[in-house]
Amino acid sequence: MQNILDLTGRTAFVTGASGLLGAHFCRVLAGAGARVLMAARRVDAMADTAAAVGATTLALDVTDAASVRDAIAAAGPIDILVNNAGIAVTKPLLAQEAIDFDQVVDVNLRGCFLVATEVARGMVAGKRAGSIINIASILGERIIPGVAGYTAAKAGLLHLTRQMAVELARHNIRVNAIAPGYIASDINREFFASEPGLAMVKRIPQRRLGSPDDLTGALLLLASDASSHMTGSTITIDGGHSVASL
Repeated sequence: MQNILDLTGRTAFVTGASGLLGAHFCRVLAGAGARVLMAARRVDAMADTAAAVGATTLALDVTDAASVRDAIAAAGPIDILVNNAGIAVTKPLLAQEAIDFDQVVDVNLRGCFLVATEVARGMVAGKRAGSIINIASILGERIIPGVAGYTAAKAGLLHLTRQMAVELARHNIRVNAIAPGYIASDINREFFASEPGLAMVKRIPQRRLGSPDDLTGALLLLASDASSHMTGSTITIDGGHSVASL
C-alpha cells in the first residue's frame, strides 16, 4: 500500500526555522522524504539541524519584501510552505507602544502574507500544486492579557488562511493552518513551574502542555496528499484548552 504521507520528491520551505518548532518541522518533513529549505534571520542557529537532516539554509527576514523575494528565488520550486516565523511582545495593554504592536503584526501577519503570496506566485507560474501551512495559535480565537499584538495578528492569520484558500483553490494550492496551544520549551519552562503556570496547566483538560511531537501528525497531514480535499481549515492542537469551560 502506498504511503500517502510520503513527501519524496517535494521541496518544503520552512520560515522561523531557527526556533524550537521550526527545527522540529524541518526534521519531520525531511524524515518524510522532502527536500527541506530552512529560512530564518539567524542562519547560524539553523546549522546543527540543517546538518542533521541534510537541509539547505537561507537568510530570510519576513518583514522585508526584498529579503522574501530573494530567499524564495534562491530556493527554486517549492511544493510545501510552512509559515512559522513569529514573535511576541508581552506587556500590559496600556504599557504597549505602537512600535510593540507594529513589530509583532509585521512578523506574525504581514510576514506570513509576504511569504505565502510570493511562494504562491511561483507555484502558479510553474503550474505546481502546493500546500501552504500557516502556524497560527489558539490565541487567534481566545485571549490572555499582555499580548495584544500577538492575539490580533494570529486572529488575522486565521482569516487570511481562509481568504487565501478560496482564492488559490483554482490553482490547486491548498492553504490551511495549525493552531497550537502552549508548547513546553526552554523559554517557558520556568513560568510553567511557577504557581501561576501550574494553575494554567490545570485549566487544560489533558492537564499537560503540548510538545513539538504533538504537532507532527497535523503537519504531515497538511503537507501531504492525505489532505488533498482540505483547504481553509484550522487544526487545533491544545489538549482541549480552547474549549475548556470558563
